Amino acid sequence: MNMNDGNTYRKEEDLPKVGNDEKVDSQVAETVHINWTAEKRLVRRLDLHLIPIVMLLYLLSFLDRVNIGNARLYGLESDLNMVGNDYLTAVSLLFVTYIAFEVPSNLVLKKFTPSRFIATITIVWGTIATFTGLCQTFGGLIACRLLLGVVEAGLFPCMALYLTFFYTKRELALRIGYLFVSAALAGAFGGLLAYGIGHLDHVHGLRGWRYIMIIEGLPTIILGIAVFFLLPNEPETAYFLSSEEKDLMVARRARDQGQTKSAQMVHRSDVKKAFIDWKVYAFMAGQFGADTVLYGYSTFLPTIIQGIGTWSTAQVQLLTVPCYALGAITYLMVATLSDRHQMRGMYCVIMGSIMVIGYGLLISSSTAGVHYFGCFLVAMGLYVLVGLPLAWLPNNNPRYGKRATASGLQLTVGNASGIMAPFIYPSAEGPRYIKGHSITLALAGISTVMYGFMWYYFSRRNEYRAAGREDSKVANMTEEEILELGDES
Repeated sequence: MNMNDGNTYRKEEDLPKVGNDEKVDSQVAETVHINWTAEKRLVRRLDLHLIPIVMLLYLLSFLDRVNIGNARLYGLESDLNMVGNDYLTAVSLLFVTYIAFEVPSNLVLKKFTPSRFIATITIVWGTIATFTGLCQTFGGLIACRLLLGVVEAGLFPCMALYLTFFYTKRELALRIGYLFVSAALAGAFGGLLAYGIGHLDHVHGLRGWRYIMIIEGLPTIILGIAVFFLLPNEPETAYFLSSEEKDLMVARRARDQGQTKSAQMVHRSDVKKAFIDWKVYAFMAGQFGADTVLYGYSTFLPTIIQGIGTWSTAQVQLLTVPCYALGAITYLMVATLSDRHQMRGMYCVIMGSIMVIGYGLLISSSTAGVHYFGCFLVAMGLYVLVGLPLAWLPNNNPRYGKRATASGLQLTVGNASGIMAPFIYPSAEGPRYIKGHSITLALAGISTVMYGFMWYYFSRRNEYRAAGREDSKVANMTEEEILELGDES
């Protein structure tokens, strides 16, 4: 198997063929070649029906998770008599339950079906997010945050895994990229929404933070109900695909190495292999550093901007919007290039380095304008360093059990950083937060170096395989047996 970052793809005449038989194995019926024009039309149809739902789900999820940062500016702490590190504790405790339920969610996704599972957790988390606005005590806020972590934990790993049901390796980075664009849009939209909702501060005797929680939570419940009817469980049952398009989906799946029928079932041996593969742990370490930046930046950007200038609360909210917008645009451009060139590591290194420079500017003794420019550089690299590896790792694990487990572990360890990230920016160290920025810079640098190493490793392995130095491993094996090896072939 050619490892991503250096993958080669077969020409059209070498691709598997498919008839009406939907079994994906080496005996695929040899009656129909993949039509590239039809495939492009199919991908556009998938994008039209799947991507808006996926993006909206993650946008609302991320918004409900980090809007506590905006709520802080509108009386959250004073209303609930929060003192010292209470706010930091409220932010971080969500991730305690969040990380505990990510891997299990991935493993049960197929059993409960995506539409039912995702719709259920969406409705429940929307309800919890809405009722957070009714909390009267700090203890009540903590309870809501812990419960929110339980139900939101399954969304992103399930969405990332779900997209692999429909998209090929050459298409996956951009589609997972849409999730991170949603996170950037949530930041931008959250700032604008908080700016507007902030005008309700003290209306009917309620502080603005309550309106932020309630108004931003209600749409999630409505979306959850819609997901139950709109989200297909798998290509074979997608209501918007014709029978010819479903056959084409089978052919596309067969084209990717390791996509046999057996490989797309959960096997205990595959799950075990994810736990003992050192490459999975390397990606986990890289994800931890990148996610530390993500949660620190997303939750504390309003506070950071407030500390580098003399702006009003409303102006601070508006100043966050361009940063997130640039992050979203940059990721879309980089993800498109990454899918086109089938290279992940190079872009991770380049954009990670830009992010490190951004934090260097935030630490420097410069003007407010330079510090604000640093926020833009961080946004440019942030979503690339967080998002591309989430396509890179599953690309190299075609067997479903290992892919689901590896992706779940990657996200679990990455999101564990959410427990630590809030405490990197204690209020007592404001307004410059030199220590917090220094820690974040170091972790971003470590992640960048880690992905640089993985880029080098995969490139070297692909060179060996292209030269035939590992052919002995599959000598005397049938085509079916080779496909069953997955990433070990």
